[in-house]
Amino acid sequence: MSTPAKPSILVQLDTDPQPSVFDAVVAVDSGVEHLFRHGGVTPENVRDLVYGALFTRGPADLSRTALFIGGSKVSAAEAVLEVVKKTFFGPFKVSVLFDANGSNTTAAAAVLAALESCGGSLRGARVVTLAATGPVGHRIGRLLGRLGAEVAVGSRDLGRATALAEQLNQTTGTTYVPFEMGRPEALAEQLESAAVVINSGPPAVPVLPASLWQSQSRLKALIDLNAVPPLGIEGVEPGDKGKDRSGVLAWGALGVGGTKMKIHKKAVRQLFSADHQILDAEEVLELGRALD
Repeated sequence: MSTPAKPSILVQLDTDPQPSVFDAVVAVDSGVEHLFRHGGVTPENVRDLVYGALFTRGPADLSRTALFIGGSKVSAAEAVLEVVKKTFFGPFKVSVLFDANGSNTTAAAAVLAALESCGGSLRGARVVTLAATGPVGHRIGRLLGRLGAEVAVGSRDLGRATALAEQLNQTTGTTYVPFEMGRPEALAEQLESAAVVINSGPPAVPVLPASLWQSQSRLKALIDLNAVPPLGIEGVEPGDKGKDRSGVLAWGALGVGGTKMKIHKKAVRQLFSADHQILDAEEVLELGRALD
């Protein structure tokens, strides 16, 4: 008689004082049987939490235990992830999903919208990313480079854009073009050959007027991740999902958000489908590309 499988356990490690209710609800809706939530997680205190997950089940059952690393400050969560990976040893490993502040699932959904708008391939396509230096913009740029796109990274601070371009080049081996998006002439120059524009800037900050993008004959898609008015890209509505706007396919924050939620749930389920996986931006994107 076979032994029944252990129930699934997801240990939520959140760097904020109170662990995210959003991430907890998604975990439950994804079919997790038991959810253990921890807030205030730091690189200094995470090791013992991980040990608790590793040493309570034999190696054969660890595929039924997984970790979710989150929090509103992505850099703090990244530091936790690095300690978590170093804590694993031998057969004592579990699967991990990293999605602090929704950065990976949101970036993956935005890139999927760009792929759909460009016929399934971004190789050689020029993509202009606005407000690119935040966590979501950083990951969007990273994923685009790995897919062979020619990426321009914009920031109101040229120094920050340049630093990001250099960092992404070291990570992906792809050349990135930094530009100061607060200068209309610089923004217009980058738009001239753009196939896709993606805005991942903060809420209620307009960055691209309609007059600039409506005159671009090569433009195929606009993707705006800002849902709070005034919107980031003028002329794109939050609910747009591949909607024709003046001959360009438009994707708003809610349109992208529906795909983000599907990816998030699939990623949680994926944690329990195979031993020891680290689901970061690239892995999350591949899960999104395989959505039904």
